[in-house]
Amino acid sequence: MKSGAEALAENLERLHTTPLGIERIRKNLSLKKETDVVEWCREKIRQKDTTVVREGKNWYAVADDCEITVNARSFTIITAHSAKGRRAGLRRCAGGEG
Repeated sequence: MKSGAEALAENLERLHTTPLGIERIRKNLSLKKETDVVEWCREKIRQKDTTVVREGKNWYAVADDCEITVNARSFTIITAHSAKGRRAGLRRCAGGEG
């Protein structure tokens, strides 16, 4: 049986989000307007130390103290935000671009 990280990693090309999702993620992580949000999330998920768990209908990927929420069925990135105060022991989201 595959781990959450393996299952999600095998489907990174299917990741997408909505226009509202793009704006929400940019705002939550203070990313620059020209940042490709989907590619940014893919890169975070690809990192060696990323933790991925599936809870119900969603995957939660935690990398660099950011939490990315992905619908497990549609591969839609729902949101991404600093994991501060969310998952135990995590500090602040690193990698915000401005």
